[in-house]
Amino acid sequence: MEVPGLAQRGRRLSGGRGGAVSLCALLTLVMAVALAFPAAAHAQVNGRVAVIGIPGLRWSDVSEHGTPTLWRLTREGAAGALSVRTTRGNTCPADGWLTVSAGQRARFPHSECALAPTPLVSGSSASVRDWSRLVADNAATSYKAQLGLLGDAVHRAGGCTMAVGPGAVLGAADASGRVDRYAPSPARVPAADWSGCALTMVEIDAVHRAHIRAGVDADGVPIPVSRRSRAAAATAADRQLAAVLKALPDDATVLVAGLSDSGTTPHLHVALATGPGFGPALLTSAATRQDGLVTLTDLTATALGALGLPQPKQAIGSRWRAEPTDAPAAAKVHDLDDEDVAAQAIRRVQPAFFIVLFGGQLLLYGLATVALRRRWAGAPASAPALTRRRILAGTRVVALAGAAAPVASFLANLLPWWRSEHPLPLLICSVTAWMAALTALALAGPWRRSPVGGGLVIAAVTALVLGVDVLTGSHLQLNALMGYTALVAGRFYGFGNQAFALFAVAALLSAAWLAERPLRKGRRTAALAVVAALAVVAVAIDGWPGWGSDFGGVIAMVPAFAVLGLLVAGRRVSPLWLAVYCLAGAALVLAISFLDARRAAPSHLGRFWDDLVSGQAGEVIARKAEAMLRSLGYWPFTVAALGALCFLYFVLARPLRWRAALLQRAYRRGPALRPALMAALTLAIVGMLVNDSGVVVPAVAFSLAVPLTLAASVRALELDEPDGGAPSPPPTAAAPSAAREPRPNAAP
Repeated sequence: MEVPGLAQRGRRLSGGRGGAVSLCALLTLVMAVALAFPAAAHAQVNGRVAVIGIPGLRWSDVSEHGTPTLWRLTREGAAGALSVRTTRGNTCPADGWLTVSAGQRARFPHSECALAPTPLVSGSSASVRDWSRLVADNAATSYKAQLGLLGDAVHRAGGCTMAVGPGAVLGAADASGRVDRYAPSPARVPAADWSGCALTMVEIDAVHRAHIRAGVDADGVPIPVSRRSRAAAATAADRQLAAVLKALPDDATVLVAGLSDSGTTPHLHVALATGPGFGPALLTSAATRQDGLVTLTDLTATALGALGLPQPKQAIGSRWRAEPTDAPAAAKVHDLDDEDVAAQAIRRVQPAFFIVLFGGQLLLYGLATVALRRRWAGAPASAPALTRRRILAGTRVVALAGAAAPVASFLANLLPWWRSEHPLPLLICSVTAWMAALTALALAGPWRRSPVGGGLVIAAVTALVLGVDVLTGSHLQLNALMGYTALVAGRFYGFGNQAFALFAVAALLSAAWLAERPLRKGRRTAALAVVAALAVVAVAIDGWPGWGSDFGGVIAMVPAFAVLGLLVAGRRVSPLWLAVYCLAGAALVLAISFLDARRAAPSHLGRFWDDLVSGQAGEVIARKAEAMLRSLGYWPFTVAALGALCFLYFVLARPLRWRAALLQRAYRRGPALRPALMAALTLAIVGMLVNDSGVVVPAVAFSLAVPLTLAASVRALELDEPDGGAPSPPPTAAAPSAAREPRPNAAP
């Protein structure tokens, strides 16, 4: 603590004896403080860890009789499905080992998944060939993986490292690429060496070698390994694992990981842990928040924790935790294999789902354009009035069904379709059934008479389902057609960008259309209160780290709800105020990030705050911006977004030579429709700019907002023309102000 005036008095006495006395007193005080508060000692190794990597090992390889050792570990220890995604869609063994080394997604620069290079051996130690090249290559990626981080942490704490097998050297090496002890195979390790080092890494590559032996065809495509050959390889790996476990000391924490893919198809793999803190349980971590699911980067954090060492900031994973369960080994294996079955089914059908969803909506826009143009043509209608009414009713039903498809894709996960013998057909049937049920609900009840009633039902169900899901653990989003999968490993909890876009636009539409009743009665304050209340709830669900944990979503939702509130209140929105609201959203999410950074296990929000403080946030922002620009190449999403915008503007809002604008007629029937649509457009544009998914956000948002807008517009037309005849004339200048055409400067 600085004492007022001390510095000035010291300067006055510096020329005499008083200065010397003061200097001696100051030195004495500093020494006393130093003795009272000694410098923090370096962390010391307090444990023993063995990481056993079996590249390519999946839960479908584990059986009671074929792999008895793995079966016993599953029964007695903690088990989980391991996501091994690194920098590429298909993770090779060397990629997996380097990721363990860095605690961050890393890669080995090669064109095919070959075996790890043989290390340079010097006495009992070994070093990685061309290590400096590997370090430089990974430092240049967007992940900035720091190779050798785990080995360095052990060496700084006074421990030694041992690697068994060439791949294990990549995982255990320090920053110079060196391990203290090396053996080419478990059979070549002296018995005393198994307990000689704090960190031991062992490579058992029997499964991956089976794929290498299968070779490639004339086009260079890997030949699939037969079921019999793969089972034999798993049995061989199990025997080697049994020998290693027998040789390891009893007090060692053992972490078994199928740390890479085998072949060209990504999968979930085996994760097992035994030792202190790992009894019969399912593995989980703060990185996934899903029981039975962990990531490869978590393996580094778990090894450091078992050694009693602090986790460096560069290691992004979280420690494996054991969630106790009394399930037998057979149930564990079955359920964990189910995770991979579900992920594979979603991976195969997801591209087709988006093509069908967006293609169907584009087709809907085209058919609606033709139907509505015929409806408004100046020539007498050639079809009877009954046929025209049916066309309008059919258009509305199809629009509502298309809007129900996104939330139906999440509700399908309420049924365990992945456990069926034919999971894909059951998934498709489940989505279709939910679409039909929601469409029927939207068309039933007293709300069907309102232009926005059916749309409000779809929007409210969408917001409610996704909101409740993130509040209860995001189980519906995992392995969902519009959610996320552990194979991609971009997110495991909270709102993914697609779910965020749906939730946010559904919340906006729900708020606007719930505010319509007080708005019709001229009670703007009550309408504004409805919007404000739903805004607070929706933003909290989206942005809070324990729920949606969405960074860019808050920045987009705050200005979108502000636009909605201003329009409901009868105020205009200027570009300046829109920018102010965007800054307010950024300030809010930074405040959430600050609070999250204070927690013991912060999410990516808290880590961003730490990056901001350390000056590294620019790299994160640049990586997100680059991903956002790359998203423009996702042609199904780009085409869908452009098609929705064109339909919204040229058909609904500005029908060119047609006699009346359909949206304007809907505006007269639904005073909250315009504010809802403007808020949705704001959300789509801002959301695209601040999220790394870019164009995916408006494409998904429009997949809900535009069909519901079409349904509301068609319903308004039906109400204007109950007999299916010619449209009623627009209001005259003498009509009441509530029925007048909206001002041009307020049109979308």
